[in-house]
Amino acid sequence: METVTLNVKGMTCMGCVRSVKNVLEPIAGVSSVEVALEKGLVAIGYDSARTGVAAFKAAIEDAGYDVIP
Repeated sequence: METVTLNVKGMTCMGCVRSVKNVLEPIAGVSSVEVALEKGLVAIGYDSARTGVAAFKAAIEDAGYDVIP
């Protein structure tokens, strides 16, 4: 298992937190999603043999948020 933390811009409320979790949790290989709303951080635990950062970024951006490098 690996963990990556992404800086996500545009999250303003608990609805945003739910939206981000809802797009990440169904991705095959994702085991955990923790969102720190105040800091704009999303920590994702995942199996690197099944998925990766590119899939997470795409899902978050498709939900209307920006992933900051």
